[in-house]
Amino acid sequence: MNFSTTGLAGTTAISQLSAGVSAQELEGMLARVEQELDALGQALIRRESAAIDRHAGELQRSLVQALDGFSAAARRGVVPPPLRNRLARAGGQVAAQRECLARATAALDRAIDAMLPRDATAGGVYTAQGARSLSGSTGSASA
Repeated sequence: MNFSTTGLAGTTAISQLSAGVSAQELEGMLARVEQELDALGQALIRRESAAIDRHAGELQRSLVQALDGFSAAARRGVVPPPLRNRLARAGGQVAAQRECLARATAALDRAIDAMLPRDATAGGVYTAQGARSLSGSTGSASA
């Protein structure tokens, strides 16, 4: 069976097929998820933004297809335990990658905040040019 469809139409096609999904088809769906997880991890390590975008999208499509197939098989009670364990492990990997990306995003946000001056109207002490911004003051002290 061809599971390379994408988008909502692909989800519908998979839903129609999943009523009779076999263990071999579940294996193929899960293998695609694992493959995309690995490819996304490698793209993240290499910091290749185009590859990250591509593999993140493919992972999302693979997960939708696999979860639909596994859900249908589980309703029939025919998910082999080894495949169930692999799906759980893949879910853990997705969560770990998501957590790593959240930490990296927070670190990047902090670095940007430290490097870029704040707007003077937001309570900053310095202007974009680095000079002190003291409204109404000439810089001299008066008694």
